[in-house]
Amino acid sequence: MLKQYAMFADYNRWANGLVYGAASELTDAEYRENRGAFFGSLHATLNHILSADRIWMKRFTGSGDAPTTLDSILYEDLETLSAAREREDRRIADWVDTLDAEALAGTFSYTPVTRPGAITQPLWPALSHLFNHQTHHRGQCHMTLTALGKPSLSLDLNYFLHTDGKRWLSA
Repeated sequence: MLKQYAMFADYNRWANGLVYGAASELTDAEYRENRGAFFGSLHATLNHILSADRIWMKRFTGSGDAPTTLDSILYEDLETLSAAREREDRRIADWVDTLDAEALAGTFSYTPVTRPGAITQPLWPALSHLFNHQTHHRGQCHMTLTALGKPSLSLDLNYFLHTDGKRWLSA
């Protein structure tokens, strides 16, 4: 399972790079246009993904800045948001590299942003959620980009594994 999470962290970095690269080709108006995704625009969706990652990483590690709402706009411009995304992707990958089987099986407690009351659960399903959540919202980013008439992105995990992620196929 440890290898799988390291692969997901690497895939996450790669897929975010593709989405941010496509976003950099948009005009500012296109980037901010509400195209019907859950958070509306690509700008708001990318900020949400980073917000959620920071919330989860603070829960997991006990450190780092985390917003108090899921619709926080952490950065108004794409360039600054992109740099923060790259740092967070490195932080996630570096932290995943510190985990062992005991840590994954261990529990942690947190209070959700959306409702009061502490939750205690094993780490491994929450870490699975972190990566699944990103994939879910990257799909919305993909929808937004294609709705704007931009070329489709190949974000499949299997595509990653046969291109940039070939190292995960050996072993």
